[in-house]
Amino acid sequence: MTSLRMQPTDRSALFPDVGQRTLLMGILNVTPDSFSDGGRYCDAHRAVAHALEMEEQGADVIDVGAESTRPQAKPLSLDDEWRRLEPILDKLSQAVSVPLSIDTYKAEIARRAMACGVEVVNDVWGGTFDPAMNGVVAQSGATYVIMHNGFGGPEVRGDIVTHVSQALMRQVEQAIAEGVDRSRIWIDPGIGFGKTMRQNLDLVNRVSELRLLGYPVLIGTSRKSFIGNVLDLPVEERLEGTAASVALAITRGADMVRVHDVLPIGRVARMVDAMVRL
Repeated sequence: MTSLRMQPTDRSALFPDVGQRTLLMGILNVTPDSFSDGGRYCDAHRAVAHALEMEEQGADVIDVGAESTRPQAKPLSLDDEWRRLEPILDKLSQAVSVPLSIDTYKAEIARRAMACGVEVVNDVWGGTFDPAMNGVVAQSGATYVIMHNGFGGPEVRGDIVTHVSQALMRQVEQAIAEGVDRSRIWIDPGIGFGKTMRQNLDLVNRVSELRLLGYPVLIGTSRKSFIGNVLDLPVEERLEGTAASVALAITRGADMVRVHDVLPIGRVARMVDAMVRL
């Protein structure tokens, strides 16, 4: 399938409201084993219906992922990941009007997804897992979310925000060196990815320091385990904790939040925006 979507010339072309209001990235998991909603949207028709629902509720971009990134999740082969994605992306690109994002760390999956109309690459390893990813993104001109991932690395004993900031800048500089347009880069501190509960809380509370790096910030706290640990609640009862973390992240300068519950969190975002984006 050949996409009719035009590639943006800069960030503002794809997200013209960035900096003026908090943008919403709606999560569409098409995997049977995601920590929160695994198995619900593996069918293409259900996936499209949910994407359309999130768009109607105010999502600015739909983030599609076919491989669970929860701890201890079984890695998925490239062929299996694409087998899940292909029929869904073909339908989504024709059905929704907001941009599509691909949640993958495999360059070849990103390349195929962009051929189906995807305009954002959301890499939970930020180009450090697959050495071909930066080049694929650079060639495509896609918007690129570079995330910090602490899994598999040494335990961070010093200041987590300093550690994450330095790591993200190394990743960003490498991406730019390989041809990625700096105006299309977003950063994500990777809440829940190899961090302790205290470190996750600190990162949300200190988003303003991440903003000093000079790139728009995406924050993903939705239903994550640090919220469950604080409130002692299962994943299906973490809406209020998610809302609290989103509200704080916005006050600290988050530009976009990645969420499962687009309607209620969108209301939270609009209310906080009314108070802090004067």
